Amino acid sequence: MYTIKDLYDLDHTQAKAYLEQFTYPWEALKGIKDMILALGPTLGEDYREVSEHVWVHKTAKIFPTAYLGAPCIIGPETEVRHCAFIRGSALVGANCVVGNSVELKNVILFDHVQTPHYNYVGDSILGYYSHMGAGSITSNVKSDKKLVVVHNGDEQIETGLKKFGAMLGDYVEVGCNSVLNPGTVIGRHSNVYPTSCVRGVIPEGSIHKNNAQVIRKIED
Repeated sequence: MYTIKDLYDLDHTQAKAYLEQFTYPWEALKGIKDMILALGPTLGEDYREVSEHVWVHKTAKIFPTAYLGAPCIIGPETEVRHCAFIRGSALVGANCVVGNSVELKNVILFDHVQTPHYNYVGDSILGYYSHMGAGSITSNVKSDKKLVVVHNGDEQIETGLKKFGAMLGDYVEVGCNSVLNPGTVIGRHSNVYPTSCVRGVIPEGSIHKNNAQVIRKIED
């Protein structure tokens, strides 16, 4: 329930060939920067290199106060709105929204991802049509600074990573002002209630309530 094949339809990202090399999505985090540097020069005439190692599709809309740090790629019809801060190592797909005061760092956003209002997304991968409600964030470093472990019930999966935010499957909805703790993995078509504190693996097709109760959307 937490492999790349479980979480993502790779036909909706320019990182398809890159992600196909891995079993678990967090294995891809270390190489995002190098992947973007290799991909950028191959994008063709529909992309402009607006500054060194920053490629923007000609149909994307970049608001005047947005900051685009290198390396990054901004896809077709995507909006990067006022005061957005892309720190770098960000691959943003087609028809995405990177909104007011949103910060991105070392991320892959599949097509149609929305991070519209006051979100921090770091060391994370957000699947096709996933959505972060206003003020929701990925916490990417543990308070004790130890390596992140993915918890799936009694199973503990060592990642070897100090920085690891969240893996959101396709069509995940995260409610406003929620915190996704380091190592969170949320299966496809799942919903997170507003103001939730989320950790571990949330199965596909689930609802995470803000008392940490997880229920299936449709009973078997």
